[in-house]
Amino acid sequence: MGLDTQSRPSESPFIERVWRSRSSGVDRMAAIATANWDLVFCERRGRVEVFVQGPEPAAGPAPVPDGTAFFGITFALGTVMPHLPPGRLVDRGVEIPGATRASFPLKGSRWHLPGYGNAEEFVRRLVREDVLVRDPVVASALRGEPPGVSERTVQRRFVAATGLTRGTVRQIGRARQAAALLRDGLPAHEVVHRLGYFDQPHLARSLARFVGRTATELGVREPAVPLSLLYKT
Repeated sequence: MGLDTQSRPSESPFIERVWRSRSSGVDRMAAIATANWDLVFCERRGRVEVFVQGPEPAAGPAPVPDGTAFFGITFALGTVMPHLPPGRLVDRGVEIPGATRASFPLKGSRWHLPGYGNAEEFVRRLVREDVLVRDPVVASALRGEPPGVSERTVQRRFVAATGLTRGTVRQIGRARQAAALLRDGLPAHEVVHRLGYFDQPHLARSLARFVGRTATELGVREPAVPLSLLYKT
């Protein structure tokens, strides 16, 4: 019962994570804030739907259709589809109409539906066809390398490539790390020290805004309302 979810990292510089899940006996989940966007495929009662789900800068409830199989590609920060930039998708999803069980339309062409095991090949094709690009300035900044441009330009490129400011991206990433550590049993005071929060109230405010759970609630293994995908970066 609930959401049965699997996920894996990827060696592709364009992909943050590949995931799949199935819902059973659940109609909603607690969506954790995320700075990334996803391409999501849903199959329910023989019907396939495809969505581009944008970044979500705060935690909140999200509906989950029962008896649905999901497959998704979470894209690395700085990766964009220029015809659907993340800035237009913050806090919203856009359906790509015309999907069948075999293919779906995207930027004037039809594409075979990818799967959990061949997401990287699918993304390589998107890159070859210029459907997908990655901003090198954002990529360099995320790796901690000198981007070769001014900080003002970095900030502008971050907003263009993610729909969010660089500061918000950092806060979301730190809160997600904190939630993963707390879920694994690390005491709150250790999380404060490890991730550079001022104190435990600062951590609590961050969790409330970006995760929607307290440190105590994150320790509950089978919550009544499941969390969206949470992983260690």
